[in-house]
Amino acid sequence: MAYANALAVLADPTRRKVLELLTQRPRTVGEIAAELPVSRPAVSQHLKVLKEADLVDLRQEGARHVYSARPEQLGELRSYVDRMWQDVLAQYEQSAKEDD
Repeated sequence: MAYANALAVLADPTRRKVLELLTQRPRTVGEIAAELPVSRPAVSQHLKVLKEADLVDLRQEGARHVYSARPEQLGELRSYVDRMWQDVLAQYEQSAKEDD
């Protein structure tokens, strides 16, 4: 996963909310739009960006397009953030030892 791209995609608060909704359960564009103060076309554009970043999957059920979060991609993103957090904690620990 391109972490910089995923982080840039998730910088948008509406896209974060769309992804949060999809982590709860798969949804259609209409279901997502009903939860947000944006239009269906706007939701579709956000979903397109999330899909291009490999953060969501799309499957067709008849005429419906159903989107879902990609847990494996979210896991990779979390691992990336966790590694940064561990580095920050290590630096903090080192700084605290130096202050003693």
